Amino acid sequence: MKGSCLCGAIAFEAAPPATGLRIGFCSCPSCRKAHAAPFNAYASVPRIGFRWLRGQEQVHSYASSPGKQRHFCGRCGSQLISERVGTDYVLLRVALLDEDPGVPPVEHIFRRYEVPWCDFAAPSVKDYDEEPSP
Repeated sequence: MKGSCLCGAIAFEAAPPATGLRIGFCSCPSCRKAHAAPFNAYASVPRIGFRWLRGQEQVHSYASSPGKQRHFCGRCGSQLISERVGTDYVLLRVALLDEDPGVPPVEHIFRRYEVPWCDFAAPSVKDYDEEPSP
């Protein structure tokens, strides 16, 4: 699987785990703040199967909690991966993949922190295939 940041300065490649890719959503306050979104879509991938294809010099890091590093593009700010020291995996930001991963999400963690205003099925939410005209 290949992915890249918003500005294209950074690209990466990741091999899914032997057991298959498991996509999840996280609604913890840290993920919400880091992604400026109601939740983050992530997948654990083996550290040994992850590599930067270009732009590694643009990768910046932030310790969001003890032992956890969040890596992001220093140019456009895209969240790339997070990792905990000493683990055999990294948490890939699934929305950065350049192709469909081919599997649906299987879990949603930290639901007790979900924001009450995010309800995609609410009747007040209108759907558009593209950006609507003003």
